[in-house]
Amino acid sequence: MIKVCNVTKHFDGFEALSSLSMHVRKGTIYGLIGPNGAGKTTIINHINGVTRPECGTVTVGGESVYENEKIKQTVLSIADDWFYFAGYSVKQMAAFYKDIYERFDTERYEKLKEVFDIDEKKQIRKMSKGQKKQVAFWLSLSAMPEVLILDEPLDGLDPVMRKQVLNLVIADVADRELTVLVSSHNLRELEDICDWVGIIHKGALIAEKPLDDLRGSVCKYQASFEADVEQELNALNGVLSISKTGSVYSLIVKGDADCVHETLASLSPILLERISLTLEEVFIYELGGLGYDFKNIIF
Repeated sequence: MIKVCNVTKHFDGFEALSSLSMHVRKGTIYGLIGPNGAGKTTIINHINGVTRPECGTVTVGGESVYENEKIKQTVLSIADDWFYFAGYSVKQMAAFYKDIYERFDTERYEKLKEVFDIDEKKQIRKMSKGQKKQVAFWLSLSAMPEVLILDEPLDGLDPVMRKQVLNLVIADVADRELTVLVSSHNLRELEDICDWVGIIHKGALIAEKPLDDLRGSVCKYQASFEADVEQELNALNGVLSISKTGSVYSLIVKGDADCVHETLASLSPILLERISLTLEEVFIYELGGLGYDFKNIIF
């Protein structure tokens, strides 16, 4: 659905994107994650058709996005700082969306009014941040997009409303194959909803896999041995980290989990346990392998 091929972008001599390629499949939820300044918002602006790539291509449904009114009818975006006209009420913004987006569904707008329970006659500028974000989802989902791009979308929403909004989005993915690209620092939240994950670092995509495959590519083991096997452990391929507490080693290993398990088992362990990593932990260790300074990661 969304294809980015070898896109490069510079700002004042700084390379924000470096031959970046990614593929968001139709009817999936794709999580784009990376540290601050990695290029997430820049590539989102390219997919929105706001920014023209210096080289490479960005297509949605096989068509170039930049200055393509037909495609922009099908792509909606909700950013952390969502745009609205300063003096407009929800009802007035809904009328604006209806004029702009041909597929705007008035019946759905009325149904979602019950979900969000916000006075549609109230000026949006007088609302809290969380209420503004609810309005953004209310109008965007009423416009029936084929692609929904979310940049830090749930910031400001309380836990109940977060769950409600996510359920609405997931229902659209299931019912009408809505394609969702979401960028967020809340990796725990992404872990619950994403089918695919892409990790971006210094303007390049360093990993792009189904979520289960990505989590399976980095493993954590706890093991204890009667013999001194520290030299053998350090010689293991793909070891990212080794620590020891008492007689128990903790190993973070990137690679084939079955092969790693077999190698550790050959050392006659007293204890051998594999522990699944969270998406947040995978992210840290993926970037750690590139020498990333962890103190700059903000979750």
